[in-house]
Amino acid sequence: MTAEPEYEQQGPIIRDKRRIDPQTGQLREPRPAAASPPEDATPSASAGTPSDAEAASDLEAKLAERTADLQRLQAEYVNYKRRVDRDRESARQSTIGSVLSSLLPVLDDIARAREHAELSGGFRAVAEALERILSNLGLESFGEPGDRFDPRVHEALMHSYSDEVSEPVCQMVLQVGYRHHDKVLRPARVAVAEPPAADVPTSPDATTADLSDGEGPASPAPDKSSQAPEAAGDQPSDTRQ
Repeated sequence: MTAEPEYEQQGPIIRDKRRIDPQTGQLREPRPAAASPPEDATPSASAGTPSDAEAASDLEAKLAERTADLQRLQAEYVNYKRRVDRDRESARQSTIGSVLSSLLPVLDDIARAREHAELSGGFRAVAEALERILSNLGLESFGEPGDRFDPRVHEALMHSYSDEVSEPVCQMVLQVGYRHHDKVLRPARVAVAEPPAADVPTSPDATTADLSDGEGPASPAPDKSSQAPEAAGDQPSDTRQ
């Protein structure tokens, strides 16, 4: 048999609400109700904390500051990347230019072989392939007879005057020049012809101005070798017997 559960027996709860005490017969004083705090004593939700407008303004200021920092950081990164790319491209072009400069003597040999009709067969195919590759890399030759003389890209090895030109021109190209983009790898060596100057004297025996009196040619200086020797008394005597 199962044991029946024992229930805890509790007595009845009596609340005496009589206003007269049955033992003393005296009037009981009413119990004071729990006093509610005054309205002005309750803490306000906004007391001691910033208002919504101030919080929003502070948040907007912080957001603007963080945005300015990000924009400044992005601008610095863009400038850095642009500078690195420019330096990398400059180093690349400088390396290509140095390689092209070392191949210029080979191109000169090819040009001389072409002038003497010795460029034929397999050698011609190799030469044309080399010239095509160097041209794709940006190598360009310059210097033609009749070009205006430019001391920045031309090197004058010969000079002459000619009535057939109105300005200094390259009368003959002794060696072509080469440039890589805007950089001159080798100036063109040329013979320059220019018009004769108007103030150049044509007579070789042009007279000079007289510096003495302005009336005639200056008298020649006396020849010291034709002057008479000094007196015999002034000369040292020969003491040899």
